[in-house]
Amino acid sequence: MNNIVFISGSESATKSQWLAEIQKQLINETIRLPEEISDSQAKHIDIAIVANPDPSDLARFPNLVWIQSLWAGVERLVGDVIDKPVKLVKLNDPQLAKTMAESVLAWTLYLQRNMPEYAQQQVNKQWRQLPCITSAELRVSVLGAGALGITALNTLKKLDYQVSCWSRTAKQFDGIKNYLGSAGLHTMLSKTDILINLLPLTPETYHLLGKELLSNLPKGAKLINFSRGAVIDTKALLNLLENGHIAHAVLDVFEHEPLAPTDAIWTNPNITVLPHISAPTNMLSAAKVIAKNILMYRENNVIPNYVDVKQGY
Repeated sequence: MNNIVFISGSESATKSQWLAEIQKQLINETIRLPEEISDSQAKHIDIAIVANPDPSDLARFPNLVWIQSLWAGVERLVGDVIDKPVKLVKLNDPQLAKTMAESVLAWTLYLQRNMPEYAQQQVNKQWRQLPCITSAELRVSVLGAGALGITALNTLKKLDYQVSCWSRTAKQFDGIKNYLGSAGLHTMLSKTDILINLLPLTPETYHLLGKELLSNLPKGAKLINFSRGAVIDTKALLNLLENGHIAHAVLDVFEHEPLAPTDAIWTNPNITVLPHISAPTNMLSAAKVIAKNILMYRENNVIPNYVDVKQGY
């Protein structure tokens, strides 16, 4: 029976739940916590399943072949493995993509149907009907066309939105315009009513959405950020919200989480704050995906699609 180490920075109760669910799926493996493994045993561990691991815990296992993350975002792990032969595998769970697509649709509708404005009108006891644009008239653009982005794009397309996307490499979609490069990004933004950010955080995307790019959006455009807070220059966004160039922003992620109680973002009437809930990992479906990956590796010595650490995703 093989040993696999499970390294998590989560609370003990959550850690125990994850451990039990993964073990249930892998009856021929023994999933153990770092503190249960001696230094001599650690030399024989080839797989680590991780969630926000302490780098010192990872360093105890010098012969890891691959690391399976419980999350889709792996930017914190990339720096820990960039100079090592170990492969990093992020969670690629169809249920996670479906959950993200549901959130993209829900909050697109939230902005389309003027819900922030109606909430403020209720506070002011104001009875006023606002103009409503149809989905076929609304230009919705998605930054990022990976597994999460593709599912979101297809979901939006089903409701007849004018859907576009921007990606690093060319994609082929039926009825969805794909833009590439700096010029393509500027062009897409100039034709966008609601911009949805699903880009991974990498050195290239850090503060990518700054004053220049955000100003390229038409006046009155709206923004949804469901990837990482640092993809957006918050200061630039706040300035554009203040002068009315951007009408509203739905922010689920921030550079520092949780958002500090004293942060002025909480009370900004043009921002909807969410506590990083757009795509929570489903423990049951994720455990099944991870088990399938490990069984494939044991049977065929094949590591699942792994992260290009130089690209960051």
